[in-house]
Parts: sequence; C-alpha cells; structure tokens
Amino acid sequence: MVTLQIGLVEAVTYIFVIMLIIIILSASIKVVREYERGIIFRLGRFIGAKGPGLFFLIPIVDRFVKVDLRTVVVDIPRQKVVTKDNVSVDVDAAVYYRVIDPAKAILQVENYAQATNLLAQTTLRDVLGQVELDELLTRREELGKKISSIVDELTEPWGIKVSMVALKDITMPETMVRAIAKQAEAEREKRSRIIVAEGELLASEKLAAAAKQYSEQPISLRLRELQTLTEIARERNLVVVTTTTDTSSLASIVGLIKGIGKEEKGPKE
Repeated sequence: MVTLQIGLVEAVTYIFVIMLIIIILSASIKVVREYERGIIFRLGRFIGAKGPGLFFLIPIVDRFVKVDLRTVVVDIPRQKVVTKDNVSVDVDAAVYYRVIDPAKAILQVENYAQATNLLAQTTLRDVLGQVELDELLTRREELGKKISSIVDELTEPWGIKVSMVALKDITMPETMVRAIAKQAEAEREKRSRIIVAEGELLASEKLAAAAKQYSEQPISLRLRELQTLTEIARERNLVVVTTTTDTSSLASIVGLIKGIGKEEKGPKE
C-alpha cells in the first residue's frame, strides 16, 4: 500500500514537472512574423529588438512587446476648419504611416498610433486655417502633401514615417454651396457674352471688308441686290418694291421673275 502511494506521488510529481517545463518553454519561446519586430526589456531595461523568426526569453525576467512594421491607415475624424476668409467647413482625411524604427516607437512615445493621429488632426486644422476657400477646393492635393511633410518631420523622432495625408471630403454650408453655384453661373454667362462679342467683332470686320469691296466695284453690289431680289421673288404672295430708276435694271428684274415662273411651271406640266 505504501509503495502504491509513493508511486502515485512520483507520478503526480512527474506530471507537475512536465507541465511546469511546458509552461516555461511556452513563455520563453517567441515567434514574430516577417512584418513584425519584438522589443525586449530585461528587468525593465531595453536590450534590443528581435525578429523576424524564433527567439528565446527568460521567463519572469524578460518582457516582450510586439510592433507591426506594415503601413497603417488611420481615418482622421471629421474636423471643423475655419478658413482664412472666415468660411467654416468640415474636412474628412486619412493618414498613412508606418514604423521604421520599432525601438524609438516604443521608447520615445507612450502610444505612437494615438500620438500620430492627434498630431495629424492638429496639423490639418493649422494648415487649412491659413488658406482661403478657393485654394482649399482647388489645391487639395498640394495641401495634403504639405500636411504630410509637416507631420512626417514631427514624428521622425518617434521612428514613424508618414507617407501621405489624403483629404477625402470637404463639406460646406448649404448657403455657401448656393453662392458658389451662382458664381459659377455668372462666370459661364460672362464667357458666353465674351464669345458673342467676339463674334460680333469678327462679323463687323467682315462687313467692313465687304463694304470696301462694294465701294470699289459698284457692279458687285448691284449683282448682290439682284440676287437678293431673285430669292425674294420665289414667294408669289410678296410684292417686290425696288428703289432703282434704271429701266434696264427693272427689265432685268422682270426677266428674272418670269424665268423663275417658267421653271416652276415646267415640272407641273
């Protein structure tokens, strides 16, 4: 009976030891992926960044922090911005960044993700508040690059690389939208009037050239008059009154009218 009890105790001891070894090994062996790095603290002191792959830790003594090196996209909450010309707009944006130095990202700032997001919000309001509404609407990409450059410079000590800040949407008050629509309509009306005026100028130049030509060759003007009368004479219900007193000219007109009448009768017969 005593031997049985000793054997049972030894079995329980072996099981306990095996479980303890498994727990220690699971706490000691760490694996990080290709896009991750492990920051190791031993008794509170930073000893280096590990990875990718397999490495070992000293249980209880070492503490392990995992950092993702991939590009992160953070949606900046809608920001209310007052432009230089005192117009209030709502701006939606997104910031793209990644960790290039995992040690600095952990040691230099408490929460690098939150810090980068808040810094991007503040910089966005500061930069857009220095431009007028027209610049904000027409130079969106350029302003995004400027914000990105400023945020990237400020986050460099944290081991963060900001690649882009994109302005996704700009929302204006309804009254301002209507005012811009009226401005665009007025601009189109202005362009149309300029085009009409340019057409009138071109037509007047051509008419002046024609008048000069007719003054040099009066017979050309008379032929043009006869052609016009011929076109008018095609309407039988019209009475043609001419100001000329030249008998030969009147005979020519009558001859044209009779000729047109014969042409019209011919097909009917």
